[in-house]
Parts: sequence; structure tokens; C-alpha cells
Amino acid sequence: MQQFELIAKTVSGLGYELVEVERGERGILRVYIDFTAADAAEKGPITVEDCATVSHQLSHVLTVENVNYERLEISSPGLDRPVRTLADFARFAGCECTVKLRVALPGTADRKTYTGVLQAPEGENIALEFESKDGPALLEFTLADLDKARLVPQVDFRSRKA
Repeated sequence: MQQFELIAKTVSGLGYELVEVERGERGILRVYIDFTAADAAEKGPITVEDCATVSHQLSHVLTVENVNYERLEISSPGLDRPVRTLADFARFAGCECTVKLRVALPGTADRKTYTGVLQAPEGENIALEFESKDGPALLEFTLADLDKARLVPQVDFRSRKA
């Protein structure tokens, strides 16, 4: 079983969604988790306790499976969460997102990076509504066209009570 699949299976078994796994310098293994779309609204953001639960279970599984790492870090994906799967694009429809394409699409004047509002995917097609110099425009792409996409952080400092 591949390392990503092993971690995904363990994380999903605990009731979380695996967002990303990355290897860092000096043997760091970083695992980013989030709640599933169904649980996110009810449970709120990932807490330190959630990270500790996943860390405890994953450290045992990785030891048993003989996965080589020096230090395990479990984290929430942050406010600028990566958007990777069709399910992610459906979940975050209506949210502002920055999309970077692998190559510029025909008719886009060699432009690869766009920031706009995600539209709900229709089949394999994903759409992003963005402001162009000519007014509102729609970029249509597929996962195969995508290099990376991240949510644009939305922070409202005015909602704090003094």
C-alpha cells in the first residue's frame, strides 16, 4: 500500500479528510487534515485535540508499516486551503479561489493564474468567475488543466467585540 493511501485510510477511519501529505527537510512528514464536508459546518475548524488524535494513531500505523520519518506534524489546511478534487470544488462553490493552470488555455493570452469565485462543477468541468479587463468572465477548466488551486483567505476583523 502506498504511503498516501495508508495515511488517507487511517485519517478517514478517524472521521477526518486527508487534504495533503508532504515531506519536509530532515525527515519531517506533514499531514494536513480537515473535517469531511458533511461534518465541517457542525464541528467548526480543526483543533489541537483533533491533530493530537490523528498524530497518536498515525504514529502507531506508520511504525507498524515501517514508514521512514523523523518527525510527524499534523495540521489543519489553513485559511488558504488547497482545492484539489471535484468534491473540493463542489464543497467550496461560491468561495473565492486562486487557480493556477498547467498551461494557458486557448484564447487566454498566455495567462495561467486567475482569482475569482468558484462555480459548482458540472461533470468534469469546473468554472471560475473572475474579473477581466472587459468585465466579468468565466474560465472553464478540468482537473487535468489544473496545476494548483487555493482558497483566498476571508478574515473579518470587524466582527470582533471590544
